[in-house]
Amino acid sequence: MNIGQAAKHTGLSAKMIRYYESIDLLPRAGRTESGYRQYSANDLHRLAFIKRARDLGFSLEEVGRLLALWQDKSRASADVKALAEGHIATLSRKIAEMSALRDTLVELANSCQGDSRPDCPILQGLEEGVGCAAPGCSSHPQR
Repeated sequence: MNIGQAAKHTGLSAKMIRYYESIDLLPRAGRTESGYRQYSANDLHRLAFIKRARDLGFSLEEVGRLLALWQDKSRASADVKALAEGHIATLSRKIAEMSALRDTLVELANSCQGDSRPDCPILQGLEEGVGCAAPGCSSHPQR
């Protein structure tokens, strides 16, 4: 299969496939005499694995570790589980942060009358850093 066909088959862009090759998540594709990349069934299977892992939010580094574990038939499943549980903890932390941001924004929006007056609690809250829970966010104004 050429890169366009592989992209269509896997749901990845040709650019992403080339990128995964460049960072060694995917072995360099064989080439035709005219220089076109050719992908095997094994390559497509590996690309599908990468796509599913990325769809679940694993970082490229984590995907590399998952691929290594996947290829290592003598691996301990505990190693795979530890990687998944670490990712679950990261997702849970991000969900909590996003929930806190949403709650703050809902509170600010509910405090705004949304009428023709110039007073705006949303802008005041942003100016004062009210409820800023994101990492690296200061709850004090930076003037």
